Amino acid sequence: MPVNLTSNGIPAILSGDMNSKPLVQVLDIKLIASSQERYRLLLSDSVSTQQAMIATQLNDRVKTGAVRKGSVVQLLEYICSNVQTRKIIVVLNMETIIPECEVIGNPKMHAESDTIARNPVSNGISQQTTIPSTNHSIPKKLSNNIQTFQPAVQPAYQPPPVYKSHGSIMKNEAPARIIPIAALNPYQGRWAVKARITAKGDLRRYNNAKGDGKVFSFDLLDSEGGEIRVTCFNAVVDRFYDTIEVGKVYIISKGSLKPAKKNFNHLNNEWEIFLESSSTVDLCPDEDSSIPQQQFSFKPIIEIETAENNSIIDVIGVVTSVKPCVPVQRKNGMETQKRELNLKDQSGRSVELTLWGEFCNREGQKLQELVNSGVSPVLAVKAGKVNDFSGKSVGTVSSTQLFIDPDSPEASNLRSWFDRVGKNVDSQSISRDLQGGLKNEIRKTVSQIKDEGLGRSDRADWVTVKATISFIKTDNFCYTACPLTIGDKQCTKKVTKSGNSKWQCDRCNQEFEECDYRYLLQCQVQDHTGLTWVTAFQEAGEEILGCSAKELNMMKSEGDDDRFGKVIKSSLFGEVLLKLKIKEETYGEEQKVKITVAKVDRLNYSSHTKFLLGLIPAK
Repeated sequence: MPVNLTSNGIPAILSGDMNSKPLVQVLDIKLIASSQERYRLLLSDSVSTQQAMIATQLNDRVKTGAVRKGSVVQLLEYICSNVQTRKIIVVLNMETIIPECEVIGNPKMHAESDTIARNPVSNGISQQTTIPSTNHSIPKKLSNNIQTFQPAVQPAYQPPPVYKSHGSIMKNEAPARIIPIAALNPYQGRWAVKARITAKGDLRRYNNAKGDGKVFSFDLLDSEGGEIRVTCFNAVVDRFYDTIEVGKVYIISKGSLKPAKKNFNHLNNEWEIFLESSSTVDLCPDEDSSIPQQQFSFKPIIEIETAENNSIIDVIGVVTSVKPCVPVQRKNGMETQKRELNLKDQSGRSVELTLWGEFCNREGQKLQELVNSGVSPVLAVKAGKVNDFSGKSVGTVSSTQLFIDPDSPEASNLRSWFDRVGKNVDSQSISRDLQGGLKNEIRKTVSQIKDEGLGRSDRADWVTVKATISFIKTDNFCYTACPLTIGDKQCTKKVTKSGNSKWQCDRCNQEFEECDYRYLLQCQVQDHTGLTWVTAFQEAGEEILGCSAKELNMMKSEGDDDRFGKVIKSSLFGEVLLKLKIKEETYGEEQKVKITVAKVDRLNYSSHTKFLLGLIPAK
């Protein structure tokens, strides 16, 4: 039976039509080489052809063969965008009418100078070809008794009445059409999204080669579950930072789309919106119940055990314990707060969650009060960061959100399980056990460190080695350190003597009469497979030698060689368990693997025997 494509469908779209839902044929499909998988189509209305792009959510139509060369499709949602000097149709949604047929008509590339006024839409019949009757369109009888397929389309495009009496209009004067977040792509010239703010980041200031600046971001969620991050810089921050409120619904338009930086952006979207001076952010006065308040993708705690380090996850569990809040010092010298708590779920595992900064005094304080009163609340964590420093744990970052006893099916199921049986069921920790040991301890021999190339990946390797310390360098075993305290932590930076014989710290910008001494031990360790050099800093050095660096330095400086020698010799050739951090570092232009001692334990033969027995496979 013959099939008709929509006459002048291509020129109508190029002239601004977004309503006629034309029937067109796919003449060619090409995969575009870019950072994101995208397909370019060549569309035909039997007279004209035009290049088109399909939104990424339609990629599966091509992969599964639902759309292929020769397919007749009906365009349901589409826009026309200007890319450089050309117009491209962006297809947001379409329906396959006929999977495949011969080329219809004799189409040629549309000349963009042609307009609808010079080439008006007609109701005539376009060229025809005969195809098998495998479609679901309703046949229509013509005067010559030939049946043709007339798809259920809207009437041919006519300018909306609101613009009829306004004379000529400026380009892009009409309001942008609201589209799903999932359909956003850089090929769209004009767009708008209606979405709820689910998270708002802190205002951050930075300094680079271009000078000082400020930036903040917020996350959007729409009614179809699409998520995307929006970022503002400098003057745009001043316009929108106070306007944006978490939980409210906004219509946002006139921003630019750029590839998302996945090391900072955990959302499931390849793009990120950057607002500009011309961008608009309008609050919707009426609540839209079709847009959820939040969207989670919870991972069972047992799956966190195999999650990649630094990956961002959602997790939900019952809070079984909360530690007091303690102050800690960051690497930049600033003081912050830290609080640790434990979560357990039905997977039979528990995990340590570390709260940082304001989370400690806000949600952390409330959780501690609930646990102290005998209540075990359910806690949902949105965008927590996985850490593998000691087993596996989860920590908060600036984009993390915490929800105590949320109203969700997952929370209800978890609460029901905990109240029935969960509170009496022991869970295995994937972080630390109660004695501070590691459930995920990785044992290696000295030779395996080199043979397996440990430390040469992007992140450090943490292993435990049973070995003996066979030699300690005694010429430079410590360094002079700043004794001043920043917050509740010692500065520890290296100090030098100034011209007036006082010690000076460049970091603290202060002078003092006496300095401190901290270990910087270079030790040779060996086992039955080989030997290697390791570095032990202050705490590990004290565990190895049994005295402080200041005491040992005093023995050497006072010439007490006997006592000094006894301290060194007594630490050699005893069996120890060394917790090692192995990481490749650059020294000048040379790459070297650095092995640092994080912890030293004298070998407990009873525990070690149990470990060896566990290595014997069961029959």
